[in-house]
Order: sequence, then structure tokens, then C-alpha cells
Amino acid sequence: MGTINKVLLIGRLGKDPEERTTAGGTCVSSFSLATDGYRGNNAEKTAEWHRVVVFGKVAGLCNQYLKKGRLVCVEGSLQTRCWEKGPGEKHYFTDVVASRVTFLGSPGSDSAPRPPEEASDAPN
Repeated sequence: MGTINKVLLIGRLGKDPEERTTAGGTCVSSFSLATDGYRGNNAEKTAEWHRVVVFGKVAGLCNQYLKKGRLVCVEGSLQTRCWEKGPGEKHYFTDVVASRVTFLGSPGSDSAPRPPEEASDAPN
């Protein structure tokens, strides 16, 4: 049987997206996303933070329309990277690499341009 690497999150942005471009010219958007979590014996409500990275056309839309506090649905997969700071000092980072981002709720201002409801790199 095959394996599956699929993530579906609904949460709020912790800050405005960070925009950059790769050396090859691909647009990149990265942002932190908070979802509800529960910890301890009393199931105390906490925030779980996820690092989300988006590439291409979807990244451009995220950079243009998303702001801190915006509610979004993110679909994608997990990708873990290793970074070695020094000899024997390995650091691991797990990102959600988004293939689709759906903007939920109000953008916060009626004067702002209206984004598409859903952004995806999937062919039409």
C-alpha cells in the first residue's frame, strides 16, 4: 500500500506573510498559522503554531491579500528540512508546503480589493 502526506488546517495568520522570490524567479510566501490545541489533564486550550510556505501564483495572491489575523484554510503536505549549525548541531524544521489556500471570513475592510475565494496551483 502507498503512503499519504496530506495536511488540512484552518487557522489564523500570526503575522503578515513574508514575501520573497527564489533565484529562479518563483514567488514565495511564508507565514505562521495558529490553530486551536489542547494540553494537559484539564485540556487547557492553547495555540498550535504551524509554519506555512506557498509557491508560485498562490504565493502571489497570499502576499497581496492576506494579513495578520485572517482566517484561512490551507491544504498541502509536510516537508522536513535539516539545517546543520555546527558539527553535531542539527536542527530540524517542519513546514506545511501549501498547494491550496482558501480565504475564509472577512478581509477586514470593505475598501480592500476582493481576493478570489480560493487559490490553487492546480490546473483548471
